[in-house]
Amino acid sequence: MMARHDASELAQRLGRQAETVCRHYLSTGHREGRYWLVGDVRNTPGRSMFVRLKGGDTGKGAAGKWTDAATGEHGDLLDVIRESCGLIDFKDVADEARTFLSMPQPEADRPHAGERKASAPTGSPEAARRLVGMSQPILGTVVEAYLRERAITALHGTGSLRFHPRCYYRPDEHSPTETWPAMIASVTDLAGRITGAHRTWLAPDGSDKAPIDTPRRAMGDLLGHAVRFGVPGDVMAAGEGIETVLSLRCVLPDMAVAAALSAAHLSAIQFPETLRRLYIARDNDPAGDGAMTTLIERANTAGIEAIVVSPRLGDFNEDLRTLGLESLRAAARVQIAPQDVARFMALAA
Repeated sequence: MMARHDASELAQRLGRQAETVCRHYLSTGHREGRYWLVGDVRNTPGRSMFVRLKGGDTGKGAAGKWTDAATGEHGDLLDVIRESCGLIDFKDVADEARTFLSMPQPEADRPHAGERKASAPTGSPEAARRLVGMSQPILGTVVEAYLRERAITALHGTGSLRFHPRCYYRPDEHSPTETWPAMIASVTDLAGRITGAHRTWLAPDGSDKAPIDTPRRAMGDLLGHAVRFGVPGDVMAAGEGIETVLSLRCVLPDMAVAAALSAAHLSAIQFPETLRRLYIARDNDPAGDGAMTTLIERANTAGIEAIVVSPRLGDFNEDLRTLGLESLRAAARVQIAPQDVARFMALAA
């Protein structure tokens, strides 16, 4: 693990070249006045994240500090390097920063004569694949305990979920790297290739998410892709959150579902060629309404019937935990097409 003073020194050096760093690692953004604007720390196009280009070396107004107004995430340019490159191990972040700054690597990290040091992955999808590969199945782990704590008991076909016992988490540039158990979800394209990963850091006993500022973070190429459960045919359901779609799957166990991970990504989700009817599992909030409208328009243009299914409370997991399985089943029964009730819905015990 990189020492705290090393991290601070690297962050300060990067801050002195903040615009150059942004042009390299946040290339889809642009400068406006004293800030660099981009979609998010993973270099998605947009304007919700802003990086301060001028300022002191330390403190609240330091150069290189950034905030994502859409998610509340914040950090420094070391975080930009980590997330935009999809790096997992903090040592890899430090190595990448030193390479960018043309600084020598620490003596202990230099290869001996005749040796070749393995290069760290620089592409976010590759880093995501590595993280998924380092993880293990969820059966008998705190991930299973976490999902069951949220009343999600239909865990068949959840191979896209994995467990990592010590996943790195760094709260901010002034804090040491922490490790927490985490649920790792593989994000895939329509061909099943892993393009990204989503991390949910958990409490050690799986009773809830970890008590940290941002217990959910994604990495890799997410736009249009999703965390998928089941193989879609002519019918599938899509929603924002993993727990949302898994809750719906508790009463529709034979329907393929996909979690796009955010409202913006839900509106852009790719459609399988075989799809003829799409159920949109909306969240009860303005972002969910906007995603629903866009997705309906895209589906209709593609000749796909779009049907919105709505929770009674904030989302389907809240319905499941608060109102119970039978209430969720009854609500879903009257919202989906009659032919799909017989085809996909589990009968009451």
